[in-house]
Amino acid sequence: MRESRRQQFAESPDVLLGAFDQRTRVPVRDFFLGGDEFITIAGPCSVETEGQIMATAHHVRRGGARMLRGGAFKPRSSPYAFQGLGLAGLKLLAHAREATGLAVVTEVMSETDVALVAEYSDVLQIGSRNMENYALLEAAARSGRPILLKRGMVATLADFLHSAQVVLDYGNPWVILCERGIRTFETAMRNTFDAAGIALLKQVTHLPVIADPSHAAGHRALVPALARIGVAAGADGLIVEVHPDPDTAWSDGEQSLDFAEFDAMMADLEPWIAARAREPRGLRTTDKQVLEAVTG
Repeated sequence: MRESRRQQFAESPDVLLGAFDQRTRVPVRDFFLGGDEFITIAGPCSVETEGQIMATAHHVRRGGARMLRGGAFKPRSSPYAFQGLGLAGLKLLAHAREATGLAVVTEVMSETDVALVAEYSDVLQIGSRNMENYALLEAAARSGRPILLKRGMVATLADFLHSAQVVLDYGNPWVILCERGIRTFETAMRNTFDAAGIALLKQVTHLPVIADPSHAAGHRALVPALARIGVAAGADGLIVEVHPDPDTAWSDGEQSLDFAEFDAMMADLEPWIAARAREPRGLRTTDKQVLEAVTG
């Protein structure tokens, strides 16, 4: 199936590439992602308790976030690690949305769970491990919910765009691309943040692109710097992990910001976001060689 999708994309690349006069703006509750507003998505890696998710939701809302992230189902590398609260976590996210007005994005890991997750969330996240899970992509696309698609850990940009094309082929135009770092020979960070990939995606696709500095860095001290880089590269938004007490987090505490660090990062980003707002937002002419390199 992957090869047939690759061939289809090669034969008709203008579906995602530069044959469009304007960018796609993905509707999420009362705002758009991919328009003039820079959208911040913030919250914990995992939903743990009602107190944890409610405190985080209220704080990131006051700090300027428009969306709340939090995992109810967690794809963990170790079978002994916390796997998420499941339905109870989804209900806590929905409760936080009602209390704060934040839109909710959470990961769905199986096509059998799509209807359940879509019932409680505004945006379905497809994680990096599932970027090429075509059964899941189809089910998620057919839900009608916007899809936040994370780049696979070893995926090329062409692979990434092919997976996005699958969602579009099943009739769902609301795809948000997320650069979250890729595996390279470098081991100092969790992943290597591909800022050039963000810039290139903004050149060759009309879809919104957001940055995930938390998973790229793996260390909270690096997250604000990578966030600035993401904004400068042209990202339409940011997804970042925030926790009331990262040292006690049930997952990914080492890369999660505490409330004070989140506030400092948001304040630091203001001039960068303001500079982004002054840049032209329309599609730019794309060099033929760039197109050929991406669609390959």
